[in-house]
Order: sequence, then C-alpha cells, then structure tokens
Amino acid sequence: MSKMSELAAEIAELKHCGEILIGISESLTAIFSASEEHTEKQHIKKTAVKKEEKPKETPKQEKILSLTDVRAVLAEKSRNGYTAEVKALLNKHGADKLSEIDPAEYPALLADAEAIG
Repeated sequence: MSKMSELAAEIAELKHCGEILIGISESLTAIFSASEEHTEKQHIKKTAVKKEEKPKETPKQEKILSLTDVRAVLAEKSRNGYTAEVKALLNKHGADKLSEIDPAEYPALLADAEAIG
C-alpha cells in the first residue's frame, strides 16, 4: 500500500470514530434532557399539588395549668370569704393541701373553684 492509501484509510477510520462519538453524544443528550424534563414535570406536579392542598390546622393545645395558677385562683376565693368551700374542694379532690393534688386534677379543681361565689 502506498502512503496515500494508508493515509486515506486512516482518515476514513478517524471519520468513522467521529461519527460514532457524535452518535453517542446525541444519545446521552437525549437521555439527560428526557430525564431533566421528567424531573421538571415531577417538580411542577408536586408544586401544583402543594398549592392545592390546604394547610392543616393544628389543634389548639390547652394551657397546662401549674400549681401557681391554681393556687392564685384558690387564694383569691379564700380572700373573698370562701375558705371553707376551698377546703371542701381540696378534700373532694383527695387532699388536705393543694400541693398534694395530682396536677392532672388541676383543670377539674379550677372548674369547681370557678363555680364558687
């Protein structure tokens, strides 16, 4: 083979390799752009769903009563002349002193105390 024939064969082979690389790059581009479009469509759908959803209302939590809160109410009732009734309430809830009452009983005790007077 002459040098020109060898050179022509090498050029043809190089051209063929270039065409293969172009084909591969086009395939990869198609795969990635399809993936990006799919991802974008999913993102758009999720955003639309989130906009349509109404925010969930959180249930209002009741205020947790402390010993100090209950003591203030009972002390006020006692100062207003209802000491006997306050002592009766404490006994009704199973204690001689407010500090002996279970904190779970505070709402009921407070409701009973509000009924006094």
